[in-house]
Amino acid sequence: MNLADINKIISPTTAEFIGRRSHKMLIDGQWVAGSTGATLDVVNPASEEIIAKVPAGDAHDIDRAVKAAQRAFESVAWSKMRPAERQRLLLKLADLVEANAQAIAEIESLDNGKSAQVARAVDVALTVDFFRYMAGYATKIEGSTVDVSVPFVPNGEFVAYTRREPVGVVAAIVPWNFPLLVAAWKLGPALATGCTVVLKPAEQTPLSALFLGELILEAGYPAGVVNIVTGDGESAGAPLTRHPGVNKISFTGSTEVGKLIGKAAIDNMTRVTLELGGKSPVIVLDDCDPALAAAGAAQAIFFNHGQVCCAGSRLYVQRKMYDRVVADVADIAASMALGHGLDAATQMGPLVSREQMERVCHYIDLGRTQGAEVVTGGARAGERGFFVKPTVLAQVQQDARVAQEEIFGPVLVAMPYDDLDEVAARANDTPYGLGASIWSNNLSKVHRLIPKIKAGTVWVNCHSMLDPAVPFGGYKQSGFGREMGRAALDAYLETKSVFMSV
Repeated sequence: MNLADINKIISPTTAEFIGRRSHKMLIDGQWVAGSTGATLDVVNPASEEIIAKVPAGDAHDIDRAVKAAQRAFESVAWSKMRPAERQRLLLKLADLVEANAQAIAEIESLDNGKSAQVARAVDVALTVDFFRYMAGYATKIEGSTVDVSVPFVPNGEFVAYTRREPVGVVAAIVPWNFPLLVAAWKLGPALATGCTVVLKPAEQTPLSALFLGELILEAGYPAGVVNIVTGDGESAGAPLTRHPGVNKISFTGSTEVGKLIGKAAIDNMTRVTLELGGKSPVIVLDDCDPALAAAGAAQAIFFNHGQVCCAGSRLYVQRKMYDRVVADVADIAASMALGHGLDAATQMGPLVSREQMERVCHYIDLGRTQGAEVVTGGARAGERGFFVKPTVLAQVQQDARVAQEEIFGPVLVAMPYDDLDEVAARANDTPYGLGASIWSNNLSKVHRLIPKIKAGTVWVNCHSMLDPAVPFGGYKQSGFGREMGRAALDAYLETKSVFMSV
């Protein structure tokens, strides 16, 4: 499906936005070119066509954006804005996202490769709900009064209380797998608390962030409150994380890059939240219906083409059910229809880039060399577009690289186990701890297993379910801090203690 075909089926709003071909960055309320004039190509991963160009931002552009955010943070138009007005702006933004849901879903599909239907039902719908959820907290940021007993002033009388104040300028760096949704996870609490933001989308998928920038201006946010700088990690991302004017970094991406960002943050004592990689186990107990377990395991790994940080990429099945469940998952994988994300019949689209496709295929080959059996898939699909066949690897050893390292693609590694203690130990035997799922109707066993799993979220008879009210984040090298829920606000707020002699 080339651009000519695409233009026949997309909405007029999408056609107008994509038709511009060349886009600008949002800095201080204005759409501006990059300081060098250099651009980055935006590629449709289903066709390998260049669909747009965006500025290749650099340290100078980052500095402009951070200074604009600093001015906006200190300005009367933002720092003195009533909480109810911040709430109104977030609700207005949610309404605009909802009104443009189809266009945003199509832009995500063209930019990322994912199904437009799924993007509308999941990415856009969750974004709308999350903005509305966070809007409510704008008027509910509270301190507390404290009754104090100062031992060295026994006769003194004091009033003590705490204030919650916005941390300042936030650097929000988002990945390419859920470009819109993760941007919302960072913008929502930042804006609700009164922070300002410099948003850097992934260089592979910048378009939905730029479209969101248009809606932010339409909603009436003051200039500089949200700035969007496009560019790659080295030229734009690194200068943003090192900038002394940034008070808080929120990064979602790989553990490798997250560690570098954490080290950079220490130099400036910048507050930091990191939501990083995962190698999430799917644990099937022996009482579970094998067909239900197989369907759940397939959804856990193949949703969003396996490009999910909490994807259920390791399948542990009780030994007596192992062959049946693996065979059923393989049947589901083999039957999945691959195609363009704008095609309603498509069940799985392409990976985001050639680099990612080659990485995933390399891991599949590595699994073969380490003794894994390729039950289905195991190769690139087609000659055009970055498609990889849904793949199931069986008889994988626990210490194999495909069982230990994050592949970030539609590759499931399956292993049998015998008892609960064994599977808990093996589930925890990776550097990661983002998510896990347990499939069983035996509540006694489930409740015994949940505390043993070292993961930020444990799903039971489901996987990758998200809600704005439920915190999301990881243990171990899956990062620290939480997105979503009331817990997310703490990362964007300072606590000031006030001690007053009366």
